[in-house]
Amino acid sequence: MTKPEDKFKKIIAHCKEYGFIFPSSEIYDGLSAVYDYGHNGAELKNNIKDYWWKSMVQYHENIVGLDAAIFMHPSVWKASGHVDAFNDPLIDNKDSKKRYRADVLIEDHVAKLEEKIEKEVTKAAKRFGDSFDEQMFRETNPRIQANRKKIDDINKRFVAALEADRLDDVKALIEELEIVCPVSGSRNWTDVRQFNLMFSSQMGSTGEGASLIYLRPETAQGIFVNYLNVQKTGRKKLPFGIAQIGKAFRNEIVARQFIFRMREFEQMEMQFFVKPGQEKEWYEYWKEERMRWHLALGIPESQFRIHEHEKLAHYANAAVDIEFNFSFGFREIEGIHSRTDFDLAAHQKHSGKKLQYFDPETNESYVPYVVETSIGLDRMFLAIVSHAYKEETLEDGSERVVMNIPPTLAPIKIAVLPLMKKDGLPEKGREIFDTLKYDFHCQYEDKDAIGRRYRRQDAIGTPYCITVDHQTLEDNTVTIRERDSMQQDRIPVEKISSIVADRIRLRP
Repeated sequence: MTKPEDKFKKIIAHCKEYGFIFPSSEIYDGLSAVYDYGHNGAELKNNIKDYWWKSMVQYHENIVGLDAAIFMHPSVWKASGHVDAFNDPLIDNKDSKKRYRADVLIEDHVAKLEEKIEKEVTKAAKRFGDSFDEQMFRETNPRIQANRKKIDDINKRFVAALEADRLDDVKALIEELEIVCPVSGSRNWTDVRQFNLMFSSQMGSTGEGASLIYLRPETAQGIFVNYLNVQKTGRKKLPFGIAQIGKAFRNEIVARQFIFRMREFEQMEMQFFVKPGQEKEWYEYWKEERMRWHLALGIPESQFRIHEHEKLAHYANAAVDIEFNFSFGFREIEGIHSRTDFDLAAHQKHSGKKLQYFDPETNESYVPYVVETSIGLDRMFLAIVSHAYKEETLEDGSERVVMNIPPTLAPIKIAVLPLMKKDGLPEKGREIFDTLKYDFHCQYEDKDAIGRRYRRQDAIGTPYCITVDHQTLEDNTVTIRERDSMQQDRIPVEKISSIVADRIRLRP
């Protein structure tokens, strides 16, 4: 069986070989934690964005879109708390000279304890078979209970230390847990200190006239400062939402795990404005709605889990993460947060402008509360390709690598493949391609044997291949091959579009 870390390396190599993701500036040896999306990656990324946008904006009458600028007035980030509090706790190992996020070191230690628990459960399930009661086993097994207590104690102490900004307690916890540097293997740590994650720059002419400006570390604030503009011009009544897809930038010291944590990334966020007192109801609604969105792609529910926050951000009264089971463990891909009125109230205070909603039903004005859904587009991309990558041994003993990307998200929907490059088959193939290209992103290919072309299309996740052969010239039918099952059926040319459209349709 392939180890998770080995599979992850194969996924990274596959993404480069087949035009999904390239290291940025590779001819100059690359730039750490920065990546470029290739021709297939750009298509997949755009399809994910389209799926999210339609689910949020097109399918919800009370949600509208926005595209705010990356550059914003510096006071925005002062009001939001990012200038003073957008920090990561960092620690250095004196022997390796490597820098780490202290919270990540502790989280990784906790993850290892959780892995021990899951191994105990897996072994027991094999031993007891169909009679295995997993819940009872988890609640009564002494080794699981001991490790669960360790996890709870670590989290309780860790959260308390961060909330009180007692960085010496964080270091003491790292030392007591005997956490070692992954590079040097030593426990020779520096003190923990806070590091602000925002990129800063200068706007205006260089010199004394230039003013300090930041690259936005999140897209949410662009929504908040435009709340009143959208509400008035859109004539929106509460509850209503504003959705946005855009780039954000964080000066991550510890950027790792391919595109999971990058310095330049993309977010898909929706801020839902509600009447104070109704935020918990809508928080529960969006928790269920967002999980349903993920599951609609056909990825098993076992690949996701819900993680309730023990340490809440300063702006939230409730928060939960949707985590995906990557090769390196369960990690967050989306957060749902009840942000109260923190953001609008803070911008109202710092700007001196009223950001209130007049409620015609109660004849009162108030600052709305907000429920946020925020998903990392790059992390969603990684989750899709991680789940899709499969190595299969076929009945004839041959092997193939296939990307089981949900058809609605696949970069190429249809490949048109003439059986050979003669006898009028290429001309007929081009005719079919030119008809289909207006409805689907298609690819025409006539080089190499048909089997090799099938394998190439499998490797980029194309759900349907249309093979044009001599019978096509006789009765205007083609062979349609389905990627996952490899089943082939004969269908009329005029029905290709409707059959494929029906098969790839997705209604989240």
